Amino acid sequence: MNRLAACLLLGLLVVCGCDNGPPLSTLLERFAPGIHRGPNGQSLPFRLLTPVMTGQMADYPLLLVLHGAGERGSDNAIQVCESEYVPFWAAESTQQRFPSFILVPQCPADSQWVNVSWYRGSYGLDTVPVSGPMGLAMSLLDSLVAALPVDTARIYVTGLSMGGYGVWDLVMRRPKRFAAAVPICGGGDPSQAAAIAAVGVWAFHGALDDVVPVAASREMVAALQNAGAQPRYTEYPDVGHFSWIPAAQEPGLADWVFARKR
Repeated sequence: MNRLAACLLLGLLVVCGCDNGPPLSTLLERFAPGIHRGPNGQSLPFRLLTPVMTGQMADYPLLLVLHGAGERGSDNAIQVCESEYVPFWAAESTQQRFPSFILVPQCPADSQWVNVSWYRGSYGLDTVPVSGPMGLAMSLLDSLVAALPVDTARIYVTGLSMGGYGVWDLVMRRPKRFAAAVPICGGGDPSQAAAIAAVGVWAFHGALDDVVPVAASREMVAALQNAGAQPRYTEYPDVGHFSWIPAAQEPGLADWVFARKR
């Protein structure tokens, strides 16, 4: 399936710029915009980068990126353009080595991926229902996997801050969907570690974080280790909340993610 066919499946032809010409120059223009609608009229804006398909691969990995609180809204742009993190995955140097779909939904301004206070750290999954935006993100992912040439053994999720919570939450609720998770300055429910032990995890956090306590990542990593998993954990001793900036520069991150298979 070529890029044009992929865009037609999503009904995005008029705006995605998919053609046989040279690649579009700006970051945002490389991501096709779309709106995913739920059964009760809810909607979730998203952007999707489609890999250049050369015919050498039948199916392609998909990376779901969950943004932080600062990128919430309805413009369907800021979640791609306002983070130093998305450009790392969309960079031509990364895509040439690891051609992949990159899905970046946008959480509404008055909502969260997970309805918990990120200032408190860990939380109990059983006491927190799936948020509206997260439910839509799940169904959006399912619809794209069904419509596009996605390698279902190589679906990954990453996110930062509010999105870091979203990463933990999503893999705890759908552990068999993901081959790897990269939560950055987020938190989850340590009691769920055994259920996600088969998911590859590389977590990041800044030791000086004054928004999401570093204990949130430490507790999740320790729980995974106690469950017999071998998560990777990188803690930056002199970094505060913006640990996704050095994480995007971490040697071997893309190699590690795209090597993971279910």
